[in-house]
Amino acid sequence: MKIKYDKEANILIFILKDDPPVDAIEEPGGVIISYNDKKDPVSIEILNASCRLHLQPGELNVILQG
Repeated sequence: MKIKYDKEANILIFILKDDPPVDAIEEPGGVIISYNDKKDPVSIEILNASCRLHLQPGELNVILQG
């Protein structure tokens, strides 16, 4: 999984798979889930991320447990 923050667009993106998206659904609250041709989720985008998640510059910490 990759996590990216586009500061100019203010979007936080969780890339779950490297497959190209073929469909997307926008959920209430500014969340977009993209799917591949097998209908598996490939990415999750959070629009207006700094407002929704109250992000400050340099404040994003990610903890992955496996």
